[in-house]
Amino acid sequence: MAQFSIKRYLPRGLYGRAALILLVPIITLQIVVSLAFIQRLYEGVTEQMTQNITVGLAILVDIVEEAETLEEAQAQLAPMAQALSIRADLPGETVADMRAFYDLSGRVMGQVLRARFADVSGIDLYSDDKLVTLSLDTAKGPMLVEFSRRRVSAANPHQLLVWMVATGVLMTVIAYLFLRNQLRPIRRLARAAEAFGKGDVVKYHPGGATEVRAAGNAFLNMRSRIERQIEQRTLMLSGVSHDLRTPVTRLKLGLSMQPDTPEIAALQEDADEMERLIGTFLDFARLDAVEDLENVDLSEFVRVAAENVRGTGKEVDLRLPDGPGPEKKLRPIAMGRALENLISNAVRYGKRAVVTLEVLETSLRIRVEDDGPGIPAEKREEALKPFARLDASRNQNQGSGVGLGLAIAADVVRSHGGTLRLAESALLGGLCADIVLPRRRGHRRY
Repeated sequence: MAQFSIKRYLPRGLYGRAALILLVPIITLQIVVSLAFIQRLYEGVTEQMTQNITVGLAILVDIVEEAETLEEAQAQLAPMAQALSIRADLPGETVADMRAFYDLSGRVMGQVLRARFADVSGIDLYSDDKLVTLSLDTAKGPMLVEFSRRRVSAANPHQLLVWMVATGVLMTVIAYLFLRNQLRPIRRLARAAEAFGKGDVVKYHPGGATEVRAAGNAFLNMRSRIERQIEQRTLMLSGVSHDLRTPVTRLKLGLSMQPDTPEIAALQEDADEMERLIGTFLDFARLDAVEDLENVDLSEFVRVAAENVRGTGKEVDLRLPDGPGPEKKLRPIAMGRALENLISNAVRYGKRAVVTLEVLETSLRIRVEDDGPGIPAEKREEALKPFARLDASRNQNQGSGVGLGLAIAADVVRSHGGTLRLAESALLGGLCADIVLPRRRGHRRY
């Protein structure tokens, strides 16, 4: 049996959780105070005031019961009722029990009156909310009694609740305004960190509370160190790869001047392979180079990448959505290189590739499928790591690489806030590589 977890019902955002922390104690306090007020004070005061007026009602009932005739009872009843500020009619009408469902003091009042007088035939608290009307059965007939509601319940008892709710709402609004000012620096820090994770450096100045400033300064120091490391790695790989080009070029030149023999041809192939590997290293070194984001038509972008691979004589099928293509901010050079790598790999290890652009509810997906041998499920995660070479599981006749193609593509996609997923192609049976990029719902420009 699955265990119940309250976490799934809690807000995920910082604003929502802070509001929950703010509102739960206030609402709980108001509920507790309201119950205590209604049960301990409100009902208690009503009961005591009702007990006081039952003394006067008992006097009137005794006068009526002790009188020998109706006329005598009426004569004695009128001055005494006037002295007690109570209206009494004998004989009078009989009223029915009437009370609003929210009239809590009326419930207590009725209980006290019925407990004191067994001959109460009805209590009307609804016809006029400022009067209490009740009928009593006496030996001289029904007696109708009316008196002010203020004599048996506190005047405007709801004012405490109204003031309590109004004060709670006011303090909640004030606290929310202060809380928003405290959360704004955290959101700015989150946006700066998210942008840096996508390769974009935005201006950020620490602000807010001491702890938030400390986190902001730590982020700036970390960003500076990472930028220095990226710059040093890029310079090192570029320098090494560039220096290797010179001896390789001299080697190819020397081999071209040698007689055509099988041995010389094999050496020339090795030199070409070395040059291609050096070019791959340079691509990997340029991966972290700064490139501005541009608004790109994805349909045209995918079409150009597919046409570039088709220019090598390979079979690439293209499937694009109808109508204007979705737009997305990309680094076109880096993303174009990553997409062309995926398509080139597809036609390299298979005979045919299919490139599909799909617009989903919350994402944009570029799918590259081939009819090659694919990659086993247990090795797909390893295939995305730099210098991972899985050619033994694919087609050895197509040559071997340095193991950076998928790693470069995965890093480029990740720098755009997306993911690169590998799976088995349901269409062609080979490898399926999905570039999934986030999008905003309800907007064409993402």
